[in-house]
Amino acid sequence: MMDQKNRYRYFIRLAYNGGRYHGWQIQDNALTVQAVVNDAVSKIFGQQINVTGCGRTDTGVHAREFYIHFDLPYVIQDKDMHLNKLNGFLPKNISMFQMIPVTENAHARFDATSRTYQYFISRKKDPFNQDFSWFVHGEIDVDKLNKAANILFGYSDFTSFLKTNTDTLTNNCKIKFARWEEKDNMLVFTITADRFLRNMVRAIVGTLLDVGRGKNDLAGLRKIIESKNRSNAGYSVPAKGLFLTKVEYPQNLFLK
Repeated sequence: MMDQKNRYRYFIRLAYNGGRYHGWQIQDNALTVQAVVNDAVSKIFGQQINVTGCGRTDTGVHAREFYIHFDLPYVIQDKDMHLNKLNGFLPKNISMFQMIPVTENAHARFDATSRTYQYFISRKKDPFNQDFSWFVHGEIDVDKLNKAANILFGYSDFTSFLKTNTDTLTNNCKIKFARWEEKDNMLVFTITADRFLRNMVRAIVGTLLDVGRGKNDLAGLRKIIESKNRSNAGYSVPAKGLFLTKVEYPQNLFLK
C-alpha cells in the first residue's frame, strides 16, 4: 500500500475513439478503454496502477476530452517524456495530451463541475462520417428541436431518460446548456450539465428528434419528462455519433 505521506496525484487529459471498446469501465471478458489505459500506465511507471476516470462512457461512445487520475510515490520530473512513452505504448485509438499535477485529494470524477456532450447527425450520406455520426433521412425542423431543448431547462429529474435497471442515488441533473446547430451537412446537438445519467444523452436526442420530425409535440415532451418512465421516451440513438467533448474542474485543483 502506498505511503500517504509520499503520494503525488496526477491528472491526464486524453481522447479516444470508442468504436472498438465496450465503454470506459473495466468489464470481465470485454475490451474497455480503462483496461487498456491501466495496462499502459502500469507498464510505463513500473507498478500496478488502476486509474480513475471522469465518467463512464458507454460502448461505442467517443471522447474528445477525458480525464483520469492516479497516484505515484514520487514526483514526475519529465512529464512530456512520460507522455511520449505512454502514447508510444497505447493503440492508435487512444491519445494522451497533458499530464497535470493536482492536489492530493483531487478526483477526476467527483470534482468535475460540468461535462459537455455533442451528438452528430449526418444529413447527407458520407463514407467519411459514417463511423462518427448517425445518418438520418427525411425532414427535421431545427427550430422545433431547439424549442424542445429549451424545455429541458425547466426540469431536474431526468428518470425518463435513464437506462432501465440502473441503480443511482439520484436522477437529478442540472442542465446548463442545450442547443441544436446546423453545420454544413451535419446537425449537432450540444448539451452541458453538472452530471449525466446512464444513456441519458442518447435518449434525449432520440426524444427531441421525435419533436423535430413531427412525431411528437412540446406538450408531449413535457408529459414524457414528468412521467419519469423510460418506456415513454424516444429511441436511444446509436452510440457512434456521441462524443464527450469537455470536462471542467475548479482551477484550484491544479498545481504548477
